Amino acid sequence: MKWNTLTSLALFAPSHVVALLRFPCGQLMVDRVDPLVNPGMAPSPHLHQIVGGNAFNVTMDPSKDMPGESTCTTCQFSEDFSNYWTAVLYFKARNGTYKRVPQKQNVGFEGVNGGMTVYYMQDGLYNFQQTSKVTAFKPGFRMYIGDVNARTREEAERFRQLTYTCLENMNTRDPQTLDFPNKPCPAGIMTALRFPTCWDGKNLDSPDHMEHMAYPEFGTFETGGPCPASHPVRMGQLFYEVIWDTSKFNNKADWPADGSQPFVWSFGDGTGYANHGDYVFGWQGDALQRALDSPCYQNCPTLKSQNNAAMNACKKPGFVKEDIDGWVSILPGGHVANYRK
Repeated sequence: MKWNTLTSLALFAPSHVVALLRFPCGQLMVDRVDPLVNPGMAPSPHLHQIVGGNAFNVTMDPSKDMPGESTCTTCQFSEDFSNYWTAVLYFKARNGTYKRVPQKQNVGFEGVNGGMTVYYMQDGLYNFQQTSKVTAFKPGFRMYIGDVNARTREEAERFRQLTYTCLENMNTRDPQTLDFPNKPCPAGIMTALRFPTCWDGKNLDSPDHMEHMAYPEFGTFETGGPCPASHPVRMGQLFYEVIWDTSKFNNKADWPADGSQPFVWSFGDGTGYANHGDYVFGWQGDALQRALDSPCYQNCPTLKSQNNAAMNACKKPGFVKEDIDGWVSILPGGHVANYRK
């Protein structure tokens, strides 16, 4: 069963809903660092927007106690010092200059600065009966999803649920596409990143940060397909929604003269097929497993919450000093918009 609006789910979700965690995380920093793909490198090749615990750093040494090193988090649940990050969206004007697109929160999370909405689920977003037993991620766990080099639909289809929605209003959720919307979107563009849900049960990471995880043998997490024998442990689904406020860039007179869509990822992808995201686990103790095992929807009684002011107050100074807010002739890291390999 699909919802038509986020608010309808909140209003009609039955009282026995189990473990559908949905919460806002404000902006921690926007910087050219990526400790998962490019550990130790500052600046890293392209710009990212990062949310979560303030222990985020250039190396993110997996041997260290991530939750213990953080003193605050930009996420609603104050026991969650994980870090979640994606690339940054830019607008390319007709004159060839670029401007970073700001982010805004989902309906119901107004007042939280930028960032994203994070989900942890047992049975998928559209299933009210969140009753399956799933395993929480472990200390030291990390993963990545997507392909920064993808420029064709075929390459993007390897990843089953990395999509875009052109928001007619803030409650729009369909249709979803693999590439950038090709028309002005009145309320912005939402990117959705659903991570694989089957773990090999052994490795907290892998060389490409993906091999230790897999999709179900068929279908998606929501369809309930079984995990492959190589990855037998069924995890909760981690899911990001990032809303890019493209409304101020909707004047088609500013778009490319040929009428093509004007948005580009911070590493130069103008197709949208290279959508990707990163995750480093950082929940305190057994907080995430307790939440996944307990009846809760959004506001989970087993977890400690903090208010908007506390989320917004958690900040991290940038590692790389460069202009990320003004109009620029080239993207940070020397990238330009490209549409094919």
